[in-house]
Amino acid sequence: MPTPDFLFSLANPLAMLGWALLVLAPRWRFTKRLVLSSAWSLGLAAAYAALITTYYLNGHGSEGGFGSLAQVAALFRDPWALLAGWVHYLCFDLFVGAWEVRDAQRRGVPHGWLVPALALTFLFGPVGLLVYFGVRRVFGDKSLPLENQ
Repeated sequence: MPTPDFLFSLANPLAMLGWALLVLAPRWRFTKRLVLSSAWSLGLAAAYAALITTYYLNGHGSEGGFGSLAQVAALFRDPWALLAGWVHYLCFDLFVGAWEVRDAQRRGVPHGWLVPALALTFLFGPVGLLVYFGVRRVFGDKSLPLENQ
């Protein structure tokens, strides 16, 4: 059975490749089919589901929890739970980054103005999303309603 460290060493480069495609080749057919379609994020979601299932089926389900910060700390002491949490971040951040690219393309936001928001989404999740909404407000097509996706 692979170790959490080994699976971590696979998950990170896979997510990084998805981010590289969003930044460097957002209109490339491969990027559209795999990353912008959300297939890449769904692959990470499936990996997350497998990790969580394995973690709980191995009898660790009673360790830690989400009721307090101390419980969350106890949960993430286990390398499998920590890996699952990391894959969770990789999955959701990439999904949000792909949504930002799709939305920016629809709204005519110049890609160069989107890249900083993508970098911040990759590094700091919600901060990048906040920056993207500012960028699209300034550079996006004003004729589209803000709710339109």
